[in-house]
Amino acid sequence: MNPETIVVIGAGLAAATLVSELRSRGYDGVLRLIGDEASLPYERPPLSKGYLQGSDTVEDFTVNTAAWYAENHVDLRLDTHAISIDRKHQHVVLADGTTLDYDALVLATGARSRLGGEEPMAGHDLPGVHTLRSLADADALKTEITQGKQVAVVGSGWIGMEVAASARSLGARVTVYSPDEVPLAKVFGERFGHHLLELHQGHGVDVRTGTRVQGIELADGHLQVISDIGSSRADVVLLAIGAVPNVELAETAGLDVDRGVVVDASLRSSDSKILAIGDVAQAFNTRLRRQLQVEHWDNAIRQGKLAAATLTGADQAYDWLPYFFTDQYDLGMEYVGDAAPGDETVLRGSENEFIIFWLREGRITAAANVNIWDVNDTLRGLVGRQIDSARLEDTAIELGDL
Repeated sequence: MNPETIVVIGAGLAAATLVSELRSRGYDGVLRLIGDEASLPYERPPLSKGYLQGSDTVEDFTVNTAAWYAENHVDLRLDTHAISIDRKHQHVVLADGTTLDYDALVLATGARSRLGGEEPMAGHDLPGVHTLRSLADADALKTEITQGKQVAVVGSGWIGMEVAASARSLGARVTVYSPDEVPLAKVFGERFGHHLLELHQGHGVDVRTGTRVQGIELADGHLQVISDIGSSRADVVLLAIGAVPNVELAETAGLDVDRGVVVDASLRSSDSKILAIGDVAQAFNTRLRRQLQVEHWDNAIRQGKLAAATLTGADQAYDWLPYFFTDQYDLGMEYVGDAAPGDETVLRGSENEFIIFWLREGRITAAANVNIWDVNDTLRGLVGRQIDSARLEDTAIELGDL
């Protein structure tokens, strides 16, 4: 596969990595990058952390400069989006009516913030109610989270807990509404989730576990968060209840779509001329032997590089384990693997510096290092191995000797 013209729809980290990798591999064909935001492609993790806190600038997490795109002959079109794909004639139509031909098309359309269940949550569009997915979202949130403000975070996943930590560091009062008994329960299970719960409570966050929010109202000039335990006032509300992959363009084009765009281990869709990468891709992982959809930084970079390999004829596959990281207060964590609810957990280390292993039938399914650095590659090598729990717990045994 060596297409003369490649069109990439979406201009997030996966897409920016793809075009960079294509040029570094020597691809010299026509390369067009279409993004619906006005800003240059950037990395999203700082939005809930350093950028929100004021320690990072946009330049710190912009992927490439405008000059780079010009010098590398990338036709970068921002603040626009594709409205249709004509697979028969191999072209896409943009919102302004422009038609772009392609030999290969890459969908990197990402995901948007979830606003509720089947219907958006009541009050999601009130002034002071926010989501966090884009730089514009972060800018809007940043202006409102200040010293003494009452911030309500609906949801206890990655973004919700990171924003809670950032808001506390800015001097805001924070309440988190969690439908689960511990934060990030679906990812980490009860043991590590309980550690996160205590961490936030120790920093003054009111975490209301097992609580569901029905809606948000405006009363006497103030926001009111309505939950199954009553009503509470807030100055700022963040809805952090998950993401919805932007699959509509693929669906309309007749591609195979499940929760995401279904692609094989080389990231090809049901149309071999169309690939999907990043948050929108539901890709076959050859190591785990199943379709997998991972919405995180590491996966965006790796799939961008893999798509470039596929487009330039290299024989590579989606074979790596999921990787996540988070920074909250003085806690820094890296996670690698694919744990499931019910997996056994084994702790190695002290209260504030430790490694946690997840095991299923004695085999390691995932591992996380918390405030211990330069060990994640070693942990990655341990995933899949069968190691006795007592050895995993024993800090007298070096990780490399397990």
